[in-house]
Amino acid sequence: MKDKPSILVVDDDPSISRLVRLYLEKEGFEVRTSERGDEALEEFRRLPPDLILLDVMLPGMDGYEVLKTVRKSGNIPVVMLTARGETFDKVLCLELGADDYITKPFDGKEMTARVRAVLRRTQGREDDQPTDLSYPGLTVSIREYDARYQGVRVEMPPKELEVLYFLASHPNQVFTREQLLDQVWGYDFFGDSRTVDVHIKRLREKLPDSEKYGWSIYTVRGVGYKFATGLGS
Repeated sequence: MKDKPSILVVDDDPSISRLVRLYLEKEGFEVRTSERGDEALEEFRRLPPDLILLDVMLPGMDGYEVLKTVRKSGNIPVVMLTARGETFDKVLCLELGADDYITKPFDGKEMTARVRAVLRRTQGREDDQPTDLSYPGLTVSIREYDARYQGVRVEMPPKELEVLYFLASHPNQVFTREQLLDQVWGYDFFGDSRTVDVHIKRLREKLPDSEKYGWSIYTVRGVGYKFATGLGS
């Protein structure tokens, strides 16, 4: 990570932007701000930041659309800001590829802690040199963030791919939701275990009929999940 990581704060409330800037700059971050979704994308393309702190409700283009566009361009971490605090909004943010979410109103220290946690996790995945995985009908490259099923590239947000890679790296080993949160999101993730269920559900939808290739993502009732192999053999 650079000595002074850059954060792009996108919020249409100037008072919130000023408060966020105050906390982040105090912690040593370089901060840029934008009040519109479309302008934020222009700023993102002009000079990609190390992390985007992104409000959901924005003029020009809402935060969901901004997130989807950013995800098409790469894996820059995104932390969503939502005033609603409802499960649906949080789940949608995660499904679209957000690395974390913060519900307004939020504590400044908690906000900076989340930002640092996400940066630590994403920096770690960039520095590692893991091996690619291959199973019948499936290949997963964590280095290129690329998954292919039946020879076709499958679009996955970063966390979906990381869950798949982690489980497939430990075939037939059962992991609880809490263990998966620790291993994939990091011990300092602030969400709840339903986050794991959402990602597993999406993976199964994108990898249908995998049993015919001899593997599948299994639910172990009362425990958690595993990447089961040797099926039908």
